[in-house]
Amino acid sequence: MAEKSPESSGSVDQCPALSPEQRIQSPGIGASKWVRLNVGGTYFLTTRQTLCRDSKSFLYRLCQADPDLDSDKDETGAYLIDRDPTYFGPVLNYLRHGKLVLNRGLAEEGVLEEAEFYNIPSLIRLIKDKIRERDCKTFQLPIKHVYRVLQCQEEELTQMVSTMSDGWKFEQLVSIGSSYNYGNEDQAEFLCVVSKELHNQSYGTSSEPSEKAKILQEQGSRM
Repeated sequence: MAEKSPESSGSVDQCPALSPEQRIQSPGIGASKWVRLNVGGTYFLTTRQTLCRDSKSFLYRLCQADPDLDSDKDETGAYLIDRDPTYFGPVLNYLRHGKLVLNRGLAEEGVLEEAEFYNIPSLIRLIKDKIRERDCKTFQLPIKHVYRVLQCQEEELTQMVSTMSDGWKFEQLVSIGSSYNYGNEDQAEFLCVVSKELHNQSYGTSSEPSEKAKILQEQGSRM
């Protein structure tokens, strides 16, 4: 009796095709190093190596299947995390390359909140330093100056400079030659430029040159 060929011996069982989500979550498949996260309804795809950068973090425990960590999954096998996805992006990127990159308009405080939730100490320190630096620039009061030009003779110069008060300080001395006085020797004359700081005051926003600039320009044109 002739043997039946393999083709006529009946149907052959085949492995069912796996969806991309199943391949990501299924152990033993080459793509198992990839992890899918559902953060507030937004999906993120990353590697276990990235999530395990910090052994103290929530994400590390998530990848290690910590029994004390309540980690549900959705129908695609992605880990469900009830957090704001807008601020999770910078956290994930920090774990990828170790740098804090924030899009314009993204508040540092929001990213700090997520860094504290995921318990990433190095990122927490980095963001706090960035916030302090930002606040120092924000609250630093602009310093404006007002300039005055005083004309005096040589013999009056020392007394005038030594008696300046009320925040005025010497800036520059410009010689304008000498004047002849009857019965006396020639007296050298000077323009003394002084300035004063004005804190937290509006002193005009005119684009006209300052008094100091005008004097220097005039002196330069005479040379």
